[in-house]
Amino acid sequence: MKNGIHPAYGYVVFRDRSADYAFLTRSTATSDKTITWEDGNTYPVVDVEISAASHPFWTGRTRLLDTAGRVEKFRAKYARARGQK
Repeated sequence: MKNGIHPAYGYVVFRDRSADYAFLTRSTATSDKTITWEDGNTYPVVDVEISAASHPFWTGRTRLLDTAGRVEKFRAKYARARGQK
């Protein structure tokens, strides 16, 4: 690898505030904010909107969609189109 062209790869804390969940990993992401981690060291922290702790697919809290309304809307749309031919 060429020297000086790659971003710094180091420890970063990713924090999901909506789920009150944070994890330490290595990344090239940077931040001006820092946090003191459980091991006593200070790391940059990146706030994320959603993580595995708050995503509906991983938590099992999915939203129910109005499938009956969608089906009826689809049928009405194509019933009009069929009637015009």
